[in-house]
Amino acid sequence: MTSPFSLVLDAKCALGECPVWSGPERALYFVDIKGMKLHRFEPETGRHTTIGLSEEIGCFAIRKDGGFVAGLRSGVWHLGPNGERRAMLAPNPEPNATNRINDGRTDPRGRFFLGTIDEMKAGGTAGLYRFDRCGLAQIESGLWTSNGLAFAPDGRTMYHSDTSARTIYAYDYDVASGEATGRRIFAKVTNVGDDKGRPDGAAVDAEGCYWSALYEGGRVRRYSPKGELLGEYPVPAMCTTMVAFGGKDLETLYVTSARDGRPAEELERLPHSGGVFAMQTDVPGLPEPQFDPEV
Repeated sequence: MTSPFSLVLDAKCALGECPVWSGPERALYFVDIKGMKLHRFEPETGRHTTIGLSEEIGCFAIRKDGGFVAGLRSGVWHLGPNGERRAMLAPNPEPNATNRINDGRTDPRGRFFLGTIDEMKAGGTAGLYRFDRCGLAQIESGLWTSNGLAFAPDGRTMYHSDTSARTIYAYDYDVASGEATGRRIFAKVTNVGDDKGRPDGAAVDAEGCYWSALYEGGRVRRYSPKGELLGEYPVPAMCTTMVAFGGKDLETLYVTSARDGRPAEELERLPHSGGVFAMQTDVPGLPEPQFDPEV
């Protein structure tokens, strides 16, 4: 099947994740978790730079006051524009050797949500957390791999997935308080190629549809606000990890990918695994809110 996605950056990430579009800079930021790097890419010029970090970075958001808020293995940090550590804002809420901070993003008010992953898959010890000026608050527990965070255009619905459970959930969301309630199944991910695809990172478009990258599924799916499968788009990388809208009109859908631990045959067949791919969409995405330390 021909892919509508084309390679825009052969980043060779071990575990590319968390693409975030910065409109003012016309730049795409993303991380390589295992490579311990924060990447910056300007599609118009092709300029690509990286910031090396001393530990794994699972997710981040651009701060309103400059720099980044980032979920590192050790905790939530305030990083400067060049990746310098300015302050630890909160320690990892699961300080054991097998759980690290994974997926995350800001809500419409600028709070930072982050989830963790139980890397040993030992029994649902991961969780989902909200970080704001009051500190960390737990939203969910008993997870295997927290992923797929996204918010509806009106901010009244929050989405979240547990990758290993192949389940995407929807919640009623109160933007004023940051509370998520009424968890329900939004979609169960089945019938993906050889049935290995699992829901990873996601984004919501202006019509309220949910786009989900399927890890080990080699594709991106688009769901209606009711959880109906509307489309499926193959990507020339088996381990697609997260999507983000970018470009001048937010009509370019970027997807990151991974190559760490993949079979040699797969990497020969899909040599740009670990790269960043893009396709044009008919519906624009939503601008990514910046982290607001005052909220």
